[in-house]
Amino acid sequence: MVEPANTVGIAVNPTPLLKDELDIVIPTIRNLDFLEMWRPFLQPYHLIIVQDGDPSKKINVPEGYDYELYNRNDINRILGPKASCISFKDSACRCFGYMVSKKKYIFTIDDDCFVAKDPSGKAVNALEQHIKNLLCPSTPLFFNTLYDPYREGADFVRGYPFSLREGVSTAVSHGLWLNIPDYDAPTQLVKPKERNTRYVDAVMTIPKGTLFPMCGMNLAFDRDLIGPAMYFGLMGDGQPIGRYDDMWAGWCIKVICDHLGLGVKTGLPYIYHSKASNPFVNLKKEYKGIFWQEEIIPFFQNAKLSKEATTVQQCYIELSKMVKEKLSSLDPYFDKLADAMVTWIEAWDELNPPAAAAANDKA
Repeated sequence: MVEPANTVGIAVNPTPLLKDELDIVIPTIRNLDFLEMWRPFLQPYHLIIVQDGDPSKKINVPEGYDYELYNRNDINRILGPKASCISFKDSACRCFGYMVSKKKYIFTIDDDCFVAKDPSGKAVNALEQHIKNLLCPSTPLFFNTLYDPYREGADFVRGYPFSLREGVSTAVSHGLWLNIPDYDAPTQLVKPKERNTRYVDAVMTIPKGTLFPMCGMNLAFDRDLIGPAMYFGLMGDGQPIGRYDDMWAGWCIKVICDHLGLGVKTGLPYIYHSKASNPFVNLKKEYKGIFWQEEIIPFFQNAKLSKEATTVQQCYIELSKMVKEKLSSLDPYFDKLADAMVTWIEAWDELNPPAAAAANDKA
């Protein structure tokens, strides 16, 4: 039996890492009482809250947090006709927060995620571990059997090429969960009482050419390196599929990271996932995706981007064209999704002009 950590009495860090360079994005339909538990670790940072569902509903945020809150009316006002690319009644709405942020790094977390404990009983500062992952190189080109060779107490093993030991920049840090696992509906149905109690004290780089099922509930990324590709698709209300939003983004970003020579890490940090969603509701949202993924995944495994695609935006537009060409025969939805991918990039560039981004990098 695992339980969340008790953070009462833990002082807020007066000098948090990357305080002015990182935004925390939270999608929600409810009051954010869960932030009380996270206060020692998250209060110093700026929050971007994306309210899903009824925009007239008031969302309460605990006192002391610096935040901006956007609802559907705000999304429509800011993006105009392009607001159609932001999903409604689905956690994919969070990607609007990625778009409006002006910070270099993003940490996103769900409102049913609490602070986990490590095996010693100490509360896990998930954000701090994500930052360490992002600031540390990745090794996608050659696997190190001691996992992350840059971690204290580890190094490159015998036989690891010296020419590859500098590694590559880390674009994404993918964290894990204790208690409620991130299962699909069929697995939830056959294992309704299963809980994850295993705390594996490791971080590893996902090898080049290998896809993974990305979960958006405990995730951080370098917005400058991969932000324009972190689009959670067109899901939820009015669409034939849900609960594949983060996985769609994960497949896209992995293909692009492999092409651009960037790294993706997974493992630590853990959060405590407190609430299992209804497996019957999930099955209704997922059932087409369960069939489609058997063709979608080979599509991404075989996707090859051109040498001319040297920016994330260029890579993403190429991917959108491939989606339209290769997956539209699977279902007309993919034609619509491909168009939404293009709209997303157009909206991203309008809110984040490349010239302005270049000037920020130079500064």
